Amino acid sequence: MSQSERRAAILEFLRARESASVAELGAQLSVTEMTIRRDLEALEGEGVLKRFHGGAKITAGSSYEPPLAVRQAQNADQKRAIANEVANSLDDGSTVVIDGGSTGIAVAEALVTRRLTVCPLSLRVAWVFARSTSVQLLLPPGAVRSGELSISGADTVAHLMGLHFDRFVMTASAFSAADGFTEWNVEDAAVKRAAMRNAAVTLAAVDSSKYGRTAFAQICAADGPDVVVVDDGLAPDAVSSLRSAARRIALAS
Repeated sequence: MSQSERRAAILEFLRARESASVAELGAQLSVTEMTIRRDLEALEGEGVLKRFHGGAKITAGSSYEPPLAVRQAQNADQKRAIANEVANSLDDGSTVVIDGGSTGIAVAEALVTRRLTVCPLSLRVAWVFARSTSVQLLLPPGAVRSGELSISGADTVAHLMGLHFDRFVMTASAFSAADGFTEWNVEDAAVKRAAMRNAAVTLAAVDSSKYGRTAFAQICAADGPDVVVVDDGLAPDAVSSLRSAARRIALAS
């Protein structure tokens, strides 16, 4: 288990339990308590948890965005399955807006050999396509957010509003049947809404671990995207609720 995977596992364990001791985390992950203490110190520095004597507890609110390296380690197999499902739904020659985040990167990796015109909403996604000989890249203007490297702001929104795309592959920080799709960052959410308005079809690419959560900024209701592409890790009752609220869902396996 890599450092990023281990820290992602710590966060998942703490989300389920709210708090845990160093000894419990060490036993759960089969690593030394010294390693756990170093991980907790680093995660506390990111603002996601608070250490106490002998353990830690989750403190992050709905506007907290975990580091990308941690998010990429979470549900990596599920994100690849979602990316493959999205890739299979796109026709060569399409014009596509591809969102940022760890799932957006997975989608880009699945599409790198395809013949497409792509507008990436992240420099990390753009970099995946930079090695492609078949993808035409259209980089939007805007401000690049430190760390995440997403592209956002008024210039980005204006650029998207002046174009018409066949597909928008949208990612989200959280989603639920009741609260729809939400995002940690307000400016990123505004860019996603602009992309939705100017794409013929919106595909929401979201992994099941994000279901039932709500982040800070609203993107759209559950029935906003034309298709919700999610892995098959959703519980049966969650699938039922989502089917009732969304236009259509596609389960990736």
